Amino acid sequence: MGKNILLIDKLNKTKELSKEEFISLFETFNDEDIEYARSLACKIRDEWYGKNIFLRGLIEISNFCKNDCLYCGIRRSNSNAERYRLSKENILECCAKGYSLGYRTFVLQGGEDLYYTDDILCDIISSIKEHYPDVAVTLSIGEKTYQQYKKYFEAGADRYLLRHETANESHYYKLHPNSMSFKNRIECLYNLKKIGYQVGTGFMVESPFQTPKTLAEDFIFIKELQPDMVGIGPYIVHHSTPFANEQSGTARTTLFLLALLRIMIPNVLLPATTSLGTIDPNGQINGFLSGANVMMPNLSPAKVRKKYLLYDNKLCSGNEAAEFKASLVKNLKEYGFRVLDSRGDVAKYPFVDCLPK
Repeated sequence: MGKNILLIDKLNKTKELSKEEFISLFETFNDEDIEYARSLACKIRDEWYGKNIFLRGLIEISNFCKNDCLYCGIRRSNSNAERYRLSKENILECCAKGYSLGYRTFVLQGGEDLYYTDDILCDIISSIKEHYPDVAVTLSIGEKTYQQYKKYFEAGADRYLLRHETANESHYYKLHPNSMSFKNRIECLYNLKKIGYQVGTGFMVESPFQTPKTLAEDFIFIKELQPDMVGIGPYIVHHSTPFANEQSGTARTTLFLLALLRIMIPNVLLPATTSLGTIDPNGQINGFLSGANVMMPNLSPAKVRKKYLLYDNKLCSGNEAAEFKASLVKNLKEYGFRVLDSRGDVAKYPFVDCLPK
């Protein structure tokens, strides 16, 4: 039995590895290690969630952003971006469409757009909850203060997604301008947990300057944070950023890391991300075959989907579009999965199948 298989087994047994062990694993993994981890991850996912896949209806509310992250297509300095923002009425229309399709989680995602004041956001959140009291509202709108996060929570927000992007401070400042704060990003995640949100974090796989050492620090940070969800996907180049000439990440590494995350945190909610489907036509299915159990089809108005381009060639139609839910359900069924019309909260106990077949 190879050294890496032994490390994967140790991770499964103890739910942690030392920094040196993670580094060794990330430096030397091969195809056999990947397949072993993926198979183990699927068994663990099935123990906690069965073959159930949860859908989240994604609503991309704005591509305005005050930040200037070096990798991002909607960064403030990208003068080529065609900007838009959705009104409360637009957002509620998206929710109405999604609810009729069976979605019971709505994810409001956008750049850090200062147009959306706390009052505007709280009104949108409370209106969604008033119309659809049985849904979960997830926010993914960046860094805010503790008091702002608390206001949104009190208005009815249930979950918050904030990728830490890297747990290595030096690496952080290679991806972000000095006007942003690594310490604040980490503090935001702990503030969200204190308030009571279901919290999601994550990082880009094979982003510029990422190393086995920074990846090891990501896994150790995620283990310490104990998030309810971890979203990872391959880094993909955007042509209108300072990283236009960098290499995009790979599905191969992403699938390995997805599996390791499932092994390390067995009940975590783990999406097969849009970026994984963008880099590889079979990427999202392979994500589910690596332990993932969440997908986020797009509920945004069709006319704005191609404007919310964090990276080049983003999926904007087909199974990524929410209207194609029937096709998506059929496709996943062929692989033995069931798509549930539910909030899909994080599991507190191992799975008991009491659903009709």
